[in-house]
Amino acid sequence: MERVYNFSAGPATMPLPVLKKARSELLAHEGHGMSVMEMSHRSAMFEEIISGAEEMLRRLMHIPDTYSVLFLQGGASLQFAAVPMNLMGEKGRADYVKTGVWAKKAIEQAKTYGEINVAASSEDRNFAYVPKLEKGAFDPGAAYVHITTNNTICGTRYTGLPDTGDVPLVADASSDILAQERDVGRFGLIYAGAQKNIGPAGLTIVIVRKDLIGNAMPKTPFMLDYATHDKAGSLYNTPPTFAIYMAKLVFEWLDGLGGVTAIEQANRHKAALLYDFIDNSSLYTGTADRQDRSLMCVPFLLPTKELTEEFVSEAEKNGLVNLKGHRSVGGVRACIYNAMPEEGVKALIAFMQRFESNNG
Repeated sequence: MERVYNFSAGPATMPLPVLKKARSELLAHEGHGMSVMEMSHRSAMFEEIISGAEEMLRRLMHIPDTYSVLFLQGGASLQFAAVPMNLMGEKGRADYVKTGVWAKKAIEQAKTYGEINVAASSEDRNFAYVPKLEKGAFDPGAAYVHITTNNTICGTRYTGLPDTGDVPLVADASSDILAQERDVGRFGLIYAGAQKNIGPAGLTIVIVRKDLIGNAMPKTPFMLDYATHDKAGSLYNTPPTFAIYMAKLVFEWLDGLGGVTAIEQANRHKAALLYDFIDNSSLYTGTADRQDRSLMCVPFLLPTKELTEEFVSEAEKNGLVNLKGHRSVGGVRACIYNAMPEEGVKALIAFMQRFESNNG
């Protein structure tokens, strides 16, 4: 069967070379006579895979030795609880910036563990922008400041990082990790679900400054305590072994392209192609403010619900799938993560041109 162009928000499209390599190694990985799915996580075979994945990720993101890299489970949503349980400490309060659905969920979960101050919000316009953040907006006595670097549903992103002073900056980077260069040293902690830019669902990566480990709340479960996984090298219990292997293949693929710098250039080009077409169209309207537009997720509207449904249906017939927008925004959403080739974006634009000619 011919592959389609998958614009899903996640699980998302994966690099074709990675899928082909995984297929070639599925039955027997590198002469070991067994699939990665069959390997003991305690074996030397798998320890080579997980250590290789960490080494490659550190290289791609220039992660300092003062940070630990943890390969965990539970999705980014579990980190909504793990972050306050590990970082809130005696201060008992934290600042959050509300820029979308996932930020809202993180805030609601964190309220269980301490006092949460919403330092800024863009909810007044259905999260169509990222609020401007001055250093004075944050509490200098807060345990941390939490942001969501890219907002998949509303299609916005942080084009610059807020100055939080000595307060650790925590980021949910699930939908733009490895998509653009960022200085890890600006963060106290970065977490990300894998299913957008890293690999298949089931893996969550946490990059945490080592001095922030070991201060979990007394009733924190072992499995939510970063110290547990740091001491065990992410092998306290059986990790998502195959997902870690797939992530390693993605890291290698990305490194072969020229790393994050190269993929950021490609991402900016892909996004510019699509945004430029939308901006010059009389049928399609973007939903996010231009200065805050995401490189990863491009939502846009058509004049009517009926026309939107026809667009999504016809697009699927043309091999362009998972374009229906989130219910909170409506319209159409094209997620163009790292693995979406430029050809896919051009195919979408060509379809949009034809659809506009027929319906404009």
